Formats: sequence, structure tokens, C-alpha cells
Amino acid sequence: MNTNTALPRSARLSLAQQLAARYAEQIQQRLILPGARLPSVRECARQHGISPYTVVAAYDQLLAHGLLEARKQRGFFVREPAGNSAALKRPSGKPDLSPNVGEPVDASALIRGMFQADAKRAPGLGTLPGEWLDLPMIQTAMRQVLTQGNAQDQLALHYGEPAGDARLRQALAQRMSDLGIAAEPGQLVTTVGATHALDLITRSLLQPGDAVLVDDPGWAIEFARLSQAGMRLLPVPRGAEGPDLAVMAQLIAQHRPKMYVTVSVLHNPTGNSLSLANAHQLLKLAEAADLLIVEDDTYAFLAPNHAPRLSALDGLRRTIYVSGFSKILTPAWRVGYVAASADKIAPLTQLKLISTLTTSPMLERAVAHCLEKGQLRRHAERVLARLDAARQRSMRLAESAGCRALTPPTGLFGWIDTGLDTETLAQRLMMEDWLIAPGALFSPTRRPGTLMRINYATSQDAHFWRLLEKLRKNN
Repeated sequence: MNTNTALPRSARLSLAQQLAARYAEQIQQRLILPGARLPSVRECARQHGISPYTVVAAYDQLLAHGLLEARKQRGFFVREPAGNSAALKRPSGKPDLSPNVGEPVDASALIRGMFQADAKRAPGLGTLPGEWLDLPMIQTAMRQVLTQGNAQDQLALHYGEPAGDARLRQALAQRMSDLGIAAEPGQLVTTVGATHALDLITRSLLQPGDAVLVDDPGWAIEFARLSQAGMRLLPVPRGAEGPDLAVMAQLIAQHRPKMYVTVSVLHNPTGNSLSLANAHQLLKLAEAADLLIVEDDTYAFLAPNHAPRLSALDGLRRTIYVSGFSKILTPAWRVGYVAASADKIAPLTQLKLISTLTTSPMLERAVAHCLEKGQLRRHAERVLARLDAARQRSMRLAESAGCRALTPPTGLFGWIDTGLDTETLAQRLMMEDWLIAPGALFSPTRRPGTLMRINYATSQDAHFWRLLEKLRKNN
């Protein structure tokens, strides 16, 4: 992308062709999502220093190629791909109690952000920046794995165990005990990251057409994954204490969902955690409705051990616990795990065996080494200290730019009100090579608004906030 929004006058292509090509690239790469509204002709002309006539010519080219549609008295919108139904609309001030039969948010823009090489240009990044990770610890763990044992028992030469490395599962059982969750190694199965764990659960325990409760706002990739598996999404408003239990009770009565998938601790994107009272009431509701709860504790190492976990309160009776190490150790080591009752672990292990044969015994043993030696715990303590400072700096910058946090700053992510439509803002900032995570990405119905998620570790650049402040003043 061009870091300057001005279009070069001396280029081989006309100004209209350059502008059309710029938008076409972003639409085709799913950086501007279907249904998003492009800037008005007048605003686009102002942004790029060109005439409104040139903008109209560019938009006409995009219309001719089927990338845009013009809506009378509303403007120009990115077209839905053929076969996709429009996202459901939610009446203002009323929760949507109908199943989400439409296409969920396209998560590819957010996934693309996770793979950005330069995290300093991605305030909405989903992971810790590389310089915060402990490369020497990672290298030492891998050397230990490669040099241990003789040629017959070297992990690099064999498939791993179907349920996962025995040493890792033993270390994980101890780790879960620290969180107040009682689980034997036989109640654990390792996976290729937490997302793979969630996929195994969906494929093993649900059928296409089943209704599933999800947090709103929530994790965009989970919405897309569930919808692609044929599930009906039932959004439950997520507040400071946890899910809105009154709305959840109505949805259960109307649709009889099979499962509730939630991030209970350091929720993504709000950063909130369940209160103990909400957790107790939620489990009572689940018991009465015979509802299975999948607890995604991806950010466990960034949260206190004593934070209320549904799996600890429930004893893994109707809860399934999921976690992994990409958010704290390294995204390159795709190691996750599931803990559940024995009757649920058996089919999960069987499905893992059929779908992937096994997981990497080398990576799993390296993670076990980091856990056993206390290295991961000490690394997490250092990360938490840096995050404390990063949150303070990021919030000072955000407030100086006229933004405010909707929730108290905790964990890795902040849920920020910019005062601007953040889908439009995302387009404008992309022109300046800044990748943000607009609030619509976290809505099951892709509801537009003024919110965005920031990563405290990657949103400390004052240049970004000064640009945002300028855009707010010029709006």
C-alpha cells in the first residue's frame, strides 16, 4: 500500500485508474469487507487531493467490475460475493433474538493482521510483538528436545502419541491445578493451537444446523468458523460482568441451543472477565437447559490464576476447557489443548487421530520443558510487567486523541470508542499503512459503530494517535 494518500500525478495510469486500482486491491484482499461503505465522493476527493469528477470516474470503474454497488441516497458499498446473504440487522436498542442465518463477519482481514511483519504499524494486532517474546528460552527448549535420548527414542524421528505428549499432558494437569481445575492427564488431548481445539469440539459434538450461543462482541474467527460448519449463531450481549443472562435465557427458550462458546477471562475484545456471581448464575442456567459450555482461556497466562473459571466451578461436568500457548510463548508453536470429562475426550482424540494423525511431539515436548522448568511462568511475569506500562501509555495517547475506553484497561486488548465510524476509519488508515481492528469485526451480525480493538503492546506509537486525532477533527 502507498503510505501517502495523495495520488502521483506523473504515474502511467490516470488518477481515476489509480484510485480504482487502490480500492480494488483492498476489496479483493478482504481488507475492506463486503457491505462496507466507501467514503462519499466529496470526502474521497478531499482525502486524495483530487476532483469529485475523478472520484466518480473511479467508482464507476469499480461498479463496472462488480466490486461496488450504488445505493440511492446512501452512497457506494462493497458488494457481497455471489451466494452470500446479507448480514442481519439489529433494531436499535433491542437484542437480536433470531438465529444468525446470514454470513458472519469475514475474519480474513483480522487474520491478515495477525501475520503482519511490522507489528508497529498494526495497533489492532492479535498477538504480542516479536520483541516481547523470549527467543533464548525457545531456542534452549528446542535444543533440549533435539539432544535428549538415543536414536531410538528421539522425538524428531517418530509420530507423536494420539492424545499428545505424555510429559506435556502431565505438566498441563499441574498447570490446570494451579487454576483450580482438577483434570488428570487422561482428560487432556493436545491440538494444533486453540483454534484447532475449538474445531475438533464443533465437529465432534455438534451437527450442521445446531444453534450455538456466542458472545457479542466476540472473536471474529470463531464466528466465521462456526458458521462455515453450518451452525446457527445466537449472539448474547457481553457486559462488564459477563453475558446478559436474561437475553441468554430468552434465546435458550426460543432456540434450544446445544452449546455456548465464550472467553470467560480477559474477553476478546473487551478485556472483561466473568464475575463470580455471573459465573454461578450462568452454570445454573446451563444445568437447567442441558447446555454445554466451551470455555476458551486463550489468555490464561495474562490473567490471575484465581480469576473465576467456569471449568473450575463446574469441575468439567458440562464445561470443556480450551487453551494454548500462541499468545504468550510464540505464535509459531501451534500447541493447544482441550480438557474435558473422559466421555468427551475419547471422541475428540479419535477425531484428532483421523483428521491430523498426531500433533508435533517436538513442539509439545519443548512446551513441556518450558512449563516444567518454570521458564514460561517467569516469562509471563515479565510480559505482564511490560503490559502494565504499555496500557498506561496507550490509554494516555488514546485519551489525548479524544478517544475513551469502554472498559477498564486489563489484559492485552482495549475496547476503544473513537467517535468515528471505524469501518470507514479503517479504510482511511489503511491508506497510511495503519491496520486497525474495527468493531464490526467482532460483531456476529457485523454491526457498524465507533468502536475498535487495540492491542496495548502495539498501539504505543504517538504518530498513530496524532493521525487519529487529526481525522477526528476533520470529520
